[in-house]
Amino acid sequence: MPDLVKLTIDGREVKVPPQTLVIEAAKSVGIEIPAFCYYEGLTLAAACRMCLVEVEKMPKLMTACTLPVSEGMVVRTETETVKQARKYTLEFLLTNHPLDCPVCDKGGECELQDMVFRYGAGESRFTDEKVHTPEKQFSPVVYFDAPRCILCFRCVRVCNEGMGVGALGVIQRGVVSEIAPNVGDHLECDECGACIDICPVGALTSGAYRYKTRPWEMTHVGTICTHCGDGCKTTLGIRNDRIIRGNNRDRSGVNGEFLCIKGRYGFDFYDHPGRLQAPLVRRDGKLEEVSWSDALQTVAERFNRIVAEQGSFGVIGSNHTTNEENFYLQKFAREVLRTNNIDHHRTGDVVTLLDALSGKSAKLATVADLYSSKAILVLGADLALEHPLLSYQIRANYRHHQARIYLVTPKAVREDKYAAAKVGQFSDLPRLTDKLKAEPELVMLFDDSYKGDDIRKLVDFGESLGIPVKYVCLVDYANSRGAVDMGLTPELLPGYRPTDQPGMSVEQIIAAELGALWVVGANPFKGPGAGGQGPARRCGFLVVQDLFLTETAQQADVVLPAACAYEKNGTVTNCTGEVQRLTRAINTMGAKPDLEIMGFIAREMGVAAALGPWLPDKVFEEIRKTVRGYQVPAAVLASGGAAQSMPVNGRIPVERPPAVRSDHNGLFASGTLGRYSKVLNSVIEGRKS
Repeated sequence: MPDLVKLTIDGREVKVPPQTLVIEAAKSVGIEIPAFCYYEGLTLAAACRMCLVEVEKMPKLMTACTLPVSEGMVVRTETETVKQARKYTLEFLLTNHPLDCPVCDKGGECELQDMVFRYGAGESRFTDEKVHTPEKQFSPVVYFDAPRCILCFRCVRVCNEGMGVGALGVIQRGVVSEIAPNVGDHLECDECGACIDICPVGALTSGAYRYKTRPWEMTHVGTICTHCGDGCKTTLGIRNDRIIRGNNRDRSGVNGEFLCIKGRYGFDFYDHPGRLQAPLVRRDGKLEEVSWSDALQTVAERFNRIVAEQGSFGVIGSNHTTNEENFYLQKFAREVLRTNNIDHHRTGDVVTLLDALSGKSAKLATVADLYSSKAILVLGADLALEHPLLSYQIRANYRHHQARIYLVTPKAVREDKYAAAKVGQFSDLPRLTDKLKAEPELVMLFDDSYKGDDIRKLVDFGESLGIPVKYVCLVDYANSRGAVDMGLTPELLPGYRPTDQPGMSVEQIIAAELGALWVVGANPFKGPGAGGQGPARRCGFLVVQDLFLTETAQQADVVLPAACAYEKNGTVTNCTGEVQRLTRAINTMGAKPDLEIMGFIAREMGVAAALGPWLPDKVFEEIRKTVRGYQVPAAVLASGGAAQSMPVNGRIPVERPPAVRSDHNGLFASGTLGRYSKVLNSVIEGRKS
């Protein structure tokens, strides 16, 4: 590590690594140098001139956002000269800026507003008429008000560099310069909203948040996005028990401040008009609303009767429900219903990967590893569309650390732009051997096109390189990984312990003539296409817990309205095995968390004592004690952090490979749940995909 550079900022001695920018050196000791255009991780623009500082022996004020530190440098950030320069800069920015703070959505968190309060003049010397242009709607997500724009270029840079899209640019010159979209008068992009969040003023605003509320009127709750398997934290703004917006500006969670369209806007499914808010029981061939007590009694009586008659059960769980719910469900199935016919929709062959890594340690990568590793190998997946956070991390690694990216993908992907080498299929992978052997380390990511023996061959290939290699088995949904970890499979108990008992897969359960089928948070009877009806039920009694009257729920005898991820507490595990905590943000009248519903059914059946409490914290304590790899530090989770689970480091004796099928959801799809999001279905890119 090179020697630290010593300098003085406002009379304080500071030691930082060489090439550190003065603005960052000041921040390291708690000194704020204001800036509009500077943003950590993006290229330097020096466009706003707000960060001007005095530096001894320099003939003029210097921009702290582009000036690297040097030994013995003396910097002053709050002299009268500096304050006057900032005041004049603000006066210049306000010459054409509308003073509409009372109606601007950025009010209360506007960086320009804050700086004007701190340095600004009480009156303007500008008396000419301001240039006014009408507000434009770039998409259902993004609105642009040109007169508010201060041309800091943050939005252009984050879209081009951070997202790799380049959907925004600057047109015209001088006072009429403005931000413009990439396709005529509208955007065609990822619709992630990063440009809105990064805007220091109210030039770019959100269609979901406009004119709804003020920041200080909301309660902010950090929880985990319920859509893909990347595990992004989203900070929900809540007012009157309604979600108003989502962002992650405090950079908590594995994703920093990154969010895709689903994490930032895809929460709106929770108040879809089709949301179930009362239990339904089939009477005379029709589903009718009943009370919770009637519905629970109906389920309990039928379940008890089938158990007493030694009838057959099938249980299909979810990759959206929490670890606690999945653990409790498999325990309920095996100990009360006496069945091993329990499964869920599996989207990645995690089991074979763990088995292939038997006897090896430190082989599972984290989200952070994708930002720091010297080399990345992506196999099969279109990461930018299916796993946007992982794609973002790799892109940032390439920009900041010059990581080398290798691809084995059959079609064009966003990573093609900066890949060091690419082949089209797995059989061509040996062509990359020499280059990969020359790397100091490597992270491999693969999707569902690799399963069974292909994964074993992949691990053998990785181990043959003679360098440290880590792996990520990509899975689709918020708790796809946790569902496997918690034993929501016929062949494995929680912690990958073999059941040593026969059991049916999802496909077999659907086709079997069972006494009863219990479906929790899944839609196994969904047919091809959106809203397509699949196979007819063959079970004698069907119970469904869900948010909506899905194709499966339409065939049910009892439908129990369930709470979504934003309405419950618990934990989920992302595709890299990192456990994070869900925090309840809102309540929907009539809906209950799946864990609570299961507990009530157990109580009605008279078996609650045998299963234990159905409180999330109590169930998680049981998980930590009994599930191998989940002895994660509770304090880390409680403080909003992520802790990687360490699954069994030994052979997993599974006789048959599991059926694995990814939905390959793009940015604007999210399985059955995605069809109920207004935003995901309103953007033009979603309709084209």
